[in-house]
Amino acid sequence: MKTSLKLILLFLILATLNVNLQAADELPLIDLSKQTDRQTVIAAGTPEVYQGHPTTLLMPDRKTILAVWCINHGGSAGPMARSTDGGKTWQRIDDRLPAGYSTHQNCPSIYRMIGPDGTARLWVFSAALGKRGGPGMPSIMSEDAGKTWKEMPPLGFPCVMTFSSMVRLKDGRYLGLYHRGPNGKDRAPLVVLQTISADGGFTWSKPRIVAEVAGKNPCEPCVFRSPDGKQLCCLMRENTHKGRSLMMFSNDEGQTWTKPVDTPWGLTGDRHKQVFTKDGQLVICFRDQAPGSSTRGHFVAWVGTYDDIVNGRDGKYRIKLLHQYGRKGDCGYPGVELLPDGTIVATTYVKYRDNANQNSVVSVRFNLDDLPQPKAD
Repeated sequence: MKTSLKLILLFLILATLNVNLQAADELPLIDLSKQTDRQTVIAAGTPEVYQGHPTTLLMPDRKTILAVWCINHGGSAGPMARSTDGGKTWQRIDDRLPAGYSTHQNCPSIYRMIGPDGTARLWVFSAALGKRGGPGMPSIMSEDAGKTWKEMPPLGFPCVMTFSSMVRLKDGRYLGLYHRGPNGKDRAPLVVLQTISADGGFTWSKPRIVAEVAGKNPCEPCVFRSPDGKQLCCLMRENTHKGRSLMMFSNDEGQTWTKPVDTPWGLTGDRHKQVFTKDGQLVICFRDQAPGSSTRGHFVAWVGTYDDIVNGRDGKYRIKLLHQYGRKGDCGYPGVELLPDGTIVATTYVKYRDNANQNSVVSVRFNLDDLPQPKAD
């Protein structure tokens, strides 16, 4: 059989098997990963200590940022750091936290919620109390902008990870999204659930499944509002990693959601987190999992518009923010904050250097206005 005929037959077989034949880097790429002047190590890993899974919160003064994370992969909570200069320098404030917080497990997430009485509170939710089989979603709470904290009762929701995103609804309530197995365990198939709080985070409605896809594992939902405020968008990691990520939309404040469909190629990744710039550009950071991507397994940002997502368009370009030197794909889970001058502070965990140290918590600063025009490969 001639070589050309063999290639044609191979192509047809792969197409029949639904194998993704994406060319590498379908979007132009800007590489900032070697520009160390943009990078700040918040918590350095050591040969013995693995710093993992941070989230961040930008306070109303638009310069104070709080960061929380856990020790070891999906391990114990405990660390917290505070920056008062927009992420340039950081101070550890672990000593402000309740002693019991170190028994909370797996990927803590921090949120600011305003109650019906107008009181703003900070909440840090985790996946479980004690061992992974313990009560689901314990939390700590602060009523004084993070100066003091107290431990709160677990919500009792079984989960793989706690809320990976949250959005305030038009009526003042908060909608939180998370994932688990349909039987309440960690095992696949995974489903995405939502629950709503009407009292600023103290109590939550009975969770209900809002995304379940045959043959796929939707998880780590990222929910945010469209620029005109009329629609909610939810991006989701697809944990089989055999294709693209997933997305769905709600036009009625989360009462109903569209059927999950594939995202554009460039948004394929894990643990998305977004900000809108002043000129309406959308920047979404995540662990790259796009098929054929030259940056797969590293920490990247996608740049486009909300309309690009709604219409399934590719977007403008992507940015490689940090290189993952260790186990491929063991990075991401970012906090992403937009400062008043347009600077974006993206914080993640990553094996920062090719040495014996384990993962560190690192932030990257960039401003779209200062970046060179991207060039396609």
